[in-house]
This record gives sequence, structure tokens and C-alpha cells, in this order.
Amino acid sequence: MIRTAVTNNPDQRMFATGTRGGTGVVYDPLTGQSYRLPTPVSAPARIALDPATVESYPEVHPGDLGGAVPVSVCWSPIVRCNLSCPHCLDDKSVPELPRERRAHVAAMLGGSGVLGVDISGGEPLLLRDLADLADLLIRGGCAVSVTTNGTHLARRADALASHLDAIRVSLDGPTAETHDRWRGDGSFTDAISGIRAAVAHNIPTQIQTVLMRSTITSIRAMVDLAATLGATGVTFLQFLPIGEGTAIASDEQLSDKEAAERIAELGEVPVAVRLRTRAAAAGFTVVRADGLVWRNDADVAAINRLRPLTHTSSLTLSGRDGSA
Repeated sequence: MIRTAVTNNPDQRMFATGTRGGTGVVYDPLTGQSYRLPTPVSAPARIALDPATVESYPEVHPGDLGGAVPVSVCWSPIVRCNLSCPHCLDDKSVPELPRERRAHVAAMLGGSGVLGVDISGGEPLLLRDLADLADLLIRGGCAVSVTTNGTHLARRADALASHLDAIRVSLDGPTAETHDRWRGDGSFTDAISGIRAAVAHNIPTQIQTVLMRSTITSIRAMVDLAATLGATGVTFLQFLPIGEGTAIASDEQLSDKEAAERIAELGEVPVAVRLRTRAAAAGFTVVRADGLVWRNDADVAAINRLRPLTHTSSLTLSGRDGSA
């Protein structure tokens, strides 16, 4: 069995280190952030480190580092979901690969030199082979996280705890009233139970929430909820006008400037808070459920240049605009 979420030192958790363009980099699977190391590393490694030490290094956008493959990718091996969210980024018409081909994609990503893989969806906890896929990635040296709506996490946390380095749970509000408006009745209660289960099983857990005009007044309450639940922090994600979310983008999205100002107004916070602007999301690499690769364009407003994931060079990323 591969032990990942639990290390011998309770003050440490799992990261991945490597070198890109002659620069040493460490990738955090909990937040998706990358940091510049003082010196290059001799070989990529998945390693337990002190988070405070990692966070003392300067943050760096992966698209600025160069290298043959990106620092991290988001892999969505499933488009099926038990919820139907109006701001979903996923294209539900994409066909899913069968189980054996999913395993092939996992093995390819694990051996590609990518430092981190976030398994998303759809809802990845609906995959019976999720632990097996994570193990294939880990064997290749990747740090592995899962982004989930949390509704199935309470029943699966125990079995997944030894296979994942981090869990990111999506919430759209700090109460059932605010969250369930977007994700459906009962989804808040289930997600909160899932977060508690993940924390109880020592899985580093992050809350993620999409910033929208309809929910911007709840950001302080969201941070306080994270602290109450024992989550490590909150990542506020800028609304991306991709997928089903295009229909409500004009009403709901904030400018990066406005989002940054709202986060700055929080002042002192009980847990770590991060803002991912739309600018920061430019150039991120995504592997779809059908095995095709795409990248956010420079404006994060379109999916461009789909290509099949057939070998490591399919992941080549040389700039924030996704040019290769």
C-alpha cells in the first residue's frame, strides 16, 4: 500500500520538486501553487516537506518557467457528476475513456515528468478505480490531489486516505442556503460531512470557492467555516467563462482587480487564504476525459488547440498562452 497523506512528521506533508528551465521548483498539491527553490534539484521527487518552509519561497507562475512539460496538470477522467452546477467548466458531451485506457493515461502522466496532477471531473469520487489511478501517478513521482464536490467524501475518505496527497472540496457558500442554491438541496450537508471525514483521516484538505457576485459577501464566513472544520485554508477561484458557466458569466464574474480588493478587505484570517485570478489561470494544462489535452488561452476565455495525449511531447507548454 502507498502511504501518502500521512507522513512520519505531523508538521510535514507531501510536495513534489523538480527543475524547469534551469530553475528549481516545488509544487504544492493542496493549493496548486508552485514556488521557486533557491537552487535546481538533481532529480524530480515527491517528498515530505514543512509547508511553512515551502511557503517562504517566492511563488512562481508555472508558465514562466519553461521546460519540456508543465509543472502540473488538471486531469478530468470523468464527466459524470451527481450534481448539476450552472457554473461548471466541464463539457458534458465529452466521452469518457474505459477503465483500462484511464489507467494508460495515468501511467503516461506519471512517467511524463509532470510534478503534480489534480484529478477532477465531473465528480472523481464516482470512479471506483480512483485509488488505482492515484497510485499509478504516485509511482511515477507525481504529487496527487483530488478536486471534489465532497458529497461522496464521507463514505470514501477512509479508503482514499492512503492514496492521496490532498483533497480540494468545492463550496459555493458557508451555509446550506447559499451553497445549495448553486449545487442542489442537501449538497452542503454532504460536503461538510465529507470535509470533516477527510480531516479526521489526516488528508490535507482545502476548501475552494468560485468568486461570484452572488456570493462575494460570504467570503469572510467561508474563511471562518474552514477554520471551524479544520481545513488548511481557502482558495478563492475567479469565475472562468468556460463550459456551462458562459451562460451566467456576464452577471456573475468579477474583475481580477475587484476580486483582489475584496480579499484584501479580509485583513487577518484564521487560515491561509489564496486568490487565483483569471490571469493566473492562463496557460494551465487540462487533460480531458477523452484523453485530449487543452490549455486555457491567454484571456482564459476559450479552449484552444485540442490534441491527443499520445506521448510526453503532447504536454509541451512553453508560455502562459499555451504556445508550444
